[in-house]
Amino acid sequence: MTIKSRKEYLQAVQLRYRNANKQEKTPILNEFCINCGYHRKYAIRLLKGKKKNKKSQTKSGPKPVYQDKELLVSLKRIWFATDQMCSKKLQAAIPLFLPFYEQEYGFVGNHIKSKLHTMSPSTIDRLLKPVRTCYTNKGRCGTRPGTLLKNQIPIRTGSWAISQPGFLEADSVAHCGNSLAGNFVWSLTFTDIASTWTENRAVWNKGAHGVVTQTKDVEENLPFSILGFDCDNGSEFLNHHLHRYFTNRPANPVKFTRSRPYKKNDNAHVEQKNWSHVRQLLGYDRFDKPQLVDLLNDLYKNECSPYNNYFCPSMKLLSKKRINSKYVKKYDTPKTPYQRLIASVHISLEAKQKLTDTFQLLNPFTLKKKIESKLKIISAALQRSY
Repeated sequence: MTIKSRKEYLQAVQLRYRNANKQEKTPILNEFCINCGYHRKYAIRLLKGKKKNKKSQTKSGPKPVYQDKELLVSLKRIWFATDQMCSKKLQAAIPLFLPFYEQEYGFVGNHIKSKLHTMSPSTIDRLLKPVRTCYTNKGRCGTRPGTLLKNQIPIRTGSWAISQPGFLEADSVAHCGNSLAGNFVWSLTFTDIASTWTENRAVWNKGAHGVVTQTKDVEENLPFSILGFDCDNGSEFLNHHLHRYFTNRPANPVKFTRSRPYKKNDNAHVEQKNWSHVRQLLGYDRFDKPQLVDLLNDLYKNECSPYNNYFCPSMKLLSKKRINSKYVKKYDTPKTPYQRLIASVHISLEAKQKLTDTFQLLNPFTLKKKIESKLKIISAALQRSY
């Protein structure tokens, strides 16, 4: 039987089936199924004239809560302002950014604020999935072994008292483009293990004088004293000038150690900040003009440092266990370096009050705009150099 014949047959039987009682419907249905070869339930729907409409069917379960367009707009703006953080860090950063959001973008309803405060990391991932971006660029490593002081500076074999601020890891980042030849700018990264407080400075080449000068400047701006200093085996740190600066102190000399050669994970804390604080900010371009050093230091010191240390949460690894062929890692609650220092018992009340006063004067959206404007100035200076 053709499709056209089935439709004509259906029209002839349908009216008779609807007008029949329950006992009369059974033989009509049996005859219809035999002649057309339909399943019994499908034949009943055809004879009753009911069609399955997929669009009209309602989805089971509770109604969606986070489908508000205004909510997605607010979430995206905060996400971009935080340099596209992961969802777990972003969940901790939203309460820090939200008080300043209305100053930048206008009034936000209470229902939007409550949803931003209560959404889970998985919800954030689901909402931001269409707009996520990927970073795939990779650059060159500029670490070259420094052999002068390897016998005098011990290798750090044990772990420091990471619950107390003051133990720093240091590393350098080369802004060399595609070639390590010639002169260019380097960025120095100093990261405190306990609080994750990070400072960056720029130097021209890797001369000992420039490295020591910027290290002194970093120490003057830290909210705590330096107790330990750990670096890789690069010659920018393994030199007599920096060694004397830390060890030849009349009181409380700094414990100067170095990592094992070819063991990058020994400096895992600062290696992570090299990516999040330098590469994501400046990329992999070649900075081969000396005037860029002052521009970068102005950016690092006045905008990047308060933005990253007061408003960007980070997660610290609590435990790492190997179960069969997998590693199971557990992290603490995401907190900013400022929050970790405020909660630390090793920081004086005067230092905490100074940190709080500074925090109350800051606006993350204003800092982000200043960072972007200064990056444009650096990019223009870089273009003029070519």
